[in-house]
Amino acid sequence: MQFENTEAFACQLDQQDELRSFRDQFIIPVIDGRQQIYFLGNSLGLQPVRTAAYMQQVMNKWANYGVEGFFMGEEPWLQYHDRLIQPLAHIVGALPQEVVVMNQLTVNLHLLLVSFYQPDQKRNKIICEAKAFPSDQYMLETHVKYCGFNPGDVIIEVAPRPGEHIIRQEDILQTIEEHKDELALVLWGGLNYYTGQLFDMAAITKAAQAVGAKVGFDLAHAAGNIPLQLHDWHVDFAAWCSYKYLNSGPGGIGGAYIHERYHNDTSLPRFAGWWGYDKATRFLMQKGFNPTRSAEGWQLSTPAPLLYAAHRAALEIFMEAGFDRLQKKRQLLNNWLWFLLDELNQQQQEPVIEFITPRPENERGCQVSMLMLQNGKQVFDELAKAGVIVDWREPNVIRLAPVPLYNTFEEVWQFTNILRQILQLQLV
Repeated sequence: MQFENTEAFACQLDQQDELRSFRDQFIIPVIDGRQQIYFLGNSLGLQPVRTAAYMQQVMNKWANYGVEGFFMGEEPWLQYHDRLIQPLAHIVGALPQEVVVMNQLTVNLHLLLVSFYQPDQKRNKIICEAKAFPSDQYMLETHVKYCGFNPGDVIIEVAPRPGEHIIRQEDILQTIEEHKDELALVLWGGLNYYTGQLFDMAAITKAAQAVGAKVGFDLAHAAGNIPLQLHDWHVDFAAWCSYKYLNSGPGGIGGAYIHERYHNDTSLPRFAGWWGYDKATRFLMQKGFNPTRSAEGWQLSTPAPLLYAAHRAALEIFMEAGFDRLQKKRQLLNNWLWFLLDELNQQQQEPVIEFITPRPENERGCQVSMLMLQNGKQVFDELAKAGVIVDWREPNVIRLAPVPLYNTFEEVWQFTNILRQILQLQLV
């Protein structure tokens, strides 16, 4: 498509957008009486209008039935999980039995490593990306210590080359090959939280498994953002949160994927709890753990129906919109943003933005990370004053992520126009 840098063209794109009505299904923040331009779906997705009603249904059932809400009335809580796994399986490219909704992201990664990181004196190395999200770093550090190893000896980080921001695919694959005889696990982010780089998960999985290692992915910034095919890629395990692109609320319940080839392997180490016990005999309260033969066998504790309800509200919207249509709009919305930002940058006497997000469409999702070359924090503060909600990351990066469910093409044009005005005021 041939873009034009005009508000009229942005409005034309919105008129042609077959998903434009879905914006009305979300609550757009209003501060000081002004509706904000919200470009932080990569950090916390907006609240669906229907979420409060779904959560109130749980509250009403609790009031009317007490504990019998698990069994009585419409939509007993005991079966609530069944409403979530089909849409999630579609979003992450898995079989329904390979998906479980439970806990939060870091908790799930720890639990999954119990099963999939089995170090010995020969194979104990873990390959991960350098400067992964800190929670992942802390999780790996403490888990390795728990297993009796020194993190500095065991954890191998792959970093961008000097002077670069992006981790090259060939460097990941070369590191796997270099450590193939000692490698126990590759744990990688599907999409880097800082740069927005999307990794080739299929290639990483194939390379790691070829040398006898297990492969897992943190999909915090990938689930609900970009297409995934976890089952077809033969990924061993993965975990994600639900509060970013999946719009299920702050601290929303997380999710995990375990490939079906592990479901009947009762010798596989795992931490266990009553909720992961075989459903048919769970209430016999027998001694000895007999797991449900699906990803649900990794559950521990009774889940929170309130969090289930918030998750359901958001997942329904994904199904109504259609994930393929969302991907089509995501690409167009993102390309429109890049077009406008490139033109803005080129109009300056000297460049003020260095883009650290990859440009190829197959190497990025919604997010664009702008490394500000001059007075970036001042620019960020002025954007906030102008009603634009984006994200500041030290030392000098502004992250933004227009998402297809509720952001518009006109908002993207307004944002870049506001940014242009800030730069014209000689703030940089």
